Amino acid sequence: MANTRVDRVADQIHQIVARLIDSKLKDPRLGMVTVTDVRVTGDLQHASVFYTVMGSDEVRRQSAHALESAKGMIRSSVGKQLGLRLTPTIEFVLDSLPESSRTMEDLLAAARKRDEDIRKRAAGAVPVGDANPYRSATEVADAEQAGSAAEVE
Repeated sequence: MANTRVDRVADQIHQIVARLIDSKLKDPRLGMVTVTDVRVTGDLQHASVFYTVMGSDEVRRQSAHALESAKGMIRSSVGKQLGLRLTPTIEFVLDSLPESSRTMEDLLAAARKRDEDIRKRAAGAVPVGDANPYRSATEVADAEQAGSAAEVE
């Protein structure tokens, strides 16, 4: 069973942090940051904010520094807007989802190419043995009768 309170708090933190990054943070180091997920511990003491950044590794690194330097202001705003007795600590984690999905897409493309190569090679192929390698029930019965007739002679 899902803890609905934890889910609601995580959703609220997600909205608050995304809004703050979009409107309040004016750090020039901040790239195109998108908050992808927020996970909150069961006791509501810690929140992990997952984010992605469009751009190169340098842009990601600069954006990480900008978020770390704004962590206090973000936590303060989250605390004011949540209205909880204790404000959760906030940790920013670069989400590896885009890289994972890109890797998965590359693997799927390679598999499609191998399948197409196999399909091309198999286009003119002919089976090596009989067209039907399995013996039917009548053939088995005929072979048994022939074997028993040979024993009688």
